[in-house]
Amino acid sequence: MSMTAEQGELQALARDFVHGEIREATGLWDAQEGVEPSILEKLGELGFLGGRVPEEFGGLELDLPSWLVVLESVAWGDAGLALAVGMHGGVVAHLLGGLGTPAQREKWLPGMASGRPLAAVALWEGSMTAQEVEMDTQARQEGDGWRIQGGKRWVLGLPEVEGMALVFAHRGDDVLAFLSPAQGPGWKVVRREETMGLRTVELNQVELDLHLPMDACLGWEGGAAPASVLLRAVTQIRLTVAAVALGVAQSAYEHAVRYSQERKQFNVTLSEFGAIQEKLAGMSLRVAATRALLREVAEECESASTPTQGHDGPLGMGEVAAQAAQARILASEAAMWVTDEAVQIFGGYGYMRHYPVEKLMRDAKGTEICMESNEMLRTVVAREVLRGGLGSGSAG
Repeated sequence: MSMTAEQGELQALARDFVHGEIREATGLWDAQEGVEPSILEKLGELGFLGGRVPEEFGGLELDLPSWLVVLESVAWGDAGLALAVGMHGGVVAHLLGGLGTPAQREKWLPGMASGRPLAAVALWEGSMTAQEVEMDTQARQEGDGWRIQGGKRWVLGLPEVEGMALVFAHRGDDVLAFLSPAQGPGWKVVRREETMGLRTVELNQVELDLHLPMDACLGWEGGAAPASVLLRAVTQIRLTVAAVALGVAQSAYEHAVRYSQERKQFNVTLSEFGAIQEKLAGMSLRVAATRALLREVAEECESASTPTQGHDGPLGMGEVAAQAAQARILASEAAMWVTDEAVQIFGGYGYMRHYPVEKLMRDAKGTEICMESNEMLRTVVAREVLRGGLGSGSAG
């Protein structure tokens, strides 16, 4: 499935910006373990931080396939920044725009369209999938509000940037999501994790003892909250990570092609050697296959269900979530394979930090294991196959 004309224009706009503002700086940001805060203002001015924010609140209101084109292009420049942008504009803003009450949308979305505040997701604690959640964080009604206590990992943040978070917590057998400032009383960053890759953004472990008003619960009206908020969030997150991984793979592939055409051995360019041609062909195949699957799943997700619908659509969100798991597995493993081949093509230079493919390889590894590992995601896929979904060919 090829891109639409509008998606092509979005990609060109994003790539032009990333080429001029991000690609040259990403190595320095990696070394300093943080992006230049002004880059968020520029992304906001382009409208990318409000990519999935409804137009009435100042956003672009992009559909999911178009949004993933933008996200891949940002990741083509820097994976950590793209992950933060994806959680903000593609996960929190999308869920808030579809599931939030009118008052919640009015309160949060206009600022989020420009990145003030920058939104994160506070979901993960230990091992989990969408079907089996190990979540100790609890929410209970206390007076005229909520008290939320627990701890979270993998919470993205950027220094000196106002933040908010979509915090997930158990209330009995239900999982609810809460809109909370990501600083102040009750929000404590225990530590910033020291990671192999994705070092341009903070990945924090936090402790929570929050006191929030009753209307902080996403979609809370009449004593109830929307169903399947966790499954919808996890689906969007998987597709976000898949798009980031695809951007990493595309970047590594392009660097390898260019280097092979410039670098000479025995008076011929590397690109003239059959072994190098085989590597480049394999890289091209994996990037193309990943992009095709991601677009297909994005289309399925967009048509199967939207947050404003009261039902799960023709496929059901369970199968769409499993398809998103497939896309994330394929994309992250493709990114790891492609970056590894890129390092091999660069040879000794590929192992050095002042060449780009070394960082890309470290970032690619993060997309295989952060938040949900590929091993856990395979159980999601396998269960859906055994249930008769995902084209398993089971008899009706």
